[in-house]
Amino acid sequence: MLIIFDCDGVLVDSEILAAKVDAEILTEIGYEISAVEVSHRFAGLTNEQIFKIIGVEMGIEIPEEKVREAERRVDARLDAELEPVAGVQEMLDMLDDPRCICSNSRSDRLRLSLTRTGLYDRFRPYIYSAREVAEGRPKPAPDVYLYGAAQFDSSPADTIVIEDSVHGVHGATTAGMRVIGFTGASHSWPGHADALTEAGAVTVINRLAELPATIEALKAWNPQAV
Repeated sequence: MLIIFDCDGVLVDSEILAAKVDAEILTEIGYEISAVEVSHRFAGLTNEQIFKIIGVEMGIEIPEEKVREAERRVDARLDAELEPVAGVQEMLDMLDDPRCICSNSRSDRLRLSLTRTGLYDRFRPYIYSAREVAEGRPKPAPDVYLYGAAQFDSSPADTIVIEDSVHGVHGATTAGMRVIGFTGASHSWPGHADALTEAGAVTVINRLAELPATIEALKAWNPQAV
């Protein structure tokens, strides 16, 4: 069984930091929005995707420089403040299955985030950015999940994905994979678990300590995928 982890909001507690930056920049250009709402609506999407959606709502084209500014400011915030999600090291110690990361983040940001939180050596070289797969389509497209599974010769039926975002769940289920939703990071909101379930997650956990047993339960539920 292959285990695919999203990175932001599952392994590292980065979604809330990125949401704060995006809320600041969007407010500066006249779109009043809180970090909580950014997390609720856009967790799992790239800044390019977020700013395009907001631009359509505002009836303007947000300058590309604002996207680049957001990327720089998020990187700086992550480099200064990022922490791992609670229990991640202990959870990884308990997993024997092959694993990888499939993320919408840039490869250099993934390395920054995982290095700062002491997780880089626990996954390398199996760290995949949606921006670098053949089609280059970010989640909710399934491309990066399918690419990650292909590196391990794992079929979608033999793959479990851990995701914190509705967009990520949509991508993984489109790829034909089962999803465990996760709501244990700082950006979680009331109704988060229900949203992940409605998107297609087969179950939802709020502590990484629950993950190993949950994976074993899913294996038992689908014995041919062991």
